[in-house]
Amino acid sequence: MPDTLAAATCSQVVIEIGGLPIRLSVDDPAFIELLNRRYAGFVSNSSQPRFEFRIDLAPPGLIAKDQDVSVRWNSGKWYFDRGDFHAEWDPSAGRGKVRQTANPYSIDCVLRIVHTLLLAKEGGFLLHAASAVRSGRAFLFSGVSGAGKTTIASLAPPDVSLLTDEISYVVKDSGGYFAFGTPFAGELARVGENLRAPIADVFLLTQGNDNKIESLEEKTAACALLRNILFFAEDPGLVNAVFESACEFVKRVPVRRLTFRPDAKVWELIQ
Repeated sequence: MPDTLAAATCSQVVIEIGGLPIRLSVDDPAFIELLNRRYAGFVSNSSQPRFEFRIDLAPPGLIAKDQDVSVRWNSGKWYFDRGDFHAEWDPSAGRGKVRQTANPYSIDCVLRIVHTLLLAKEGGFLLHAASAVRSGRAFLFSGVSGAGKTTIASLAPPDVSLLTDEISYVVKDSGGYFAFGTPFAGELARVGENLRAPIADVFLLTQGNDNKIESLEEKTAACALLRNILFFAEDPGLVNAVFESACEFVKRVPVRRLTFRPDAKVWELIQ
């Protein structure tokens, strides 16, 4: 009987990012509504999600907020911690649980961690980069905070579909590398479009007095890419996998430096 009552009161939503549906369930319909708004465009009706996380909302003030992210593997499970959440995830069982504050950005971080771990095993990664689709091809604009990711996204002409202004989702498959839209927004506070397109170019951003594109050696490109890849786990095997993924990526996709002035003319170079 208790299990039946719990199932009856539990609310859930499936969030699909990068073609991977993950079910989130919680005994709080208002929080589910909040998640529906937060992930608008990425809510799925999939009845067979690949993973599920049960969320337990902690009372205000119960969880500290000054702890950095920690991701560790122990006895067949991943453990994620930050000041505003604690999560456990058993990939083989397809289930996890999260205790967090009533803040959608806590589960946001959990989802990012899960995706980085899965992508690392498949040759993909999350990248600090704006990305957009033009004429059926994806262009990524990578850089640290202040490099101009949000600026170049805001300058995009009407024929461009924005995938994200903050975190790009890169997938490797037999046909090459593809970028997916993400709900992980930056300063534009605008969720990306839920699209998929083959990656044509990656541009490393530098703001300057002229608009120009410069070629880079593979080693320089790989080092720059690695500095902007998101990865949280202190796991030597997966860290090495991410390193190899970056090296393989720059062999197959042009990675160049884009110096630009903050005006819309820069998009004349991006075709």
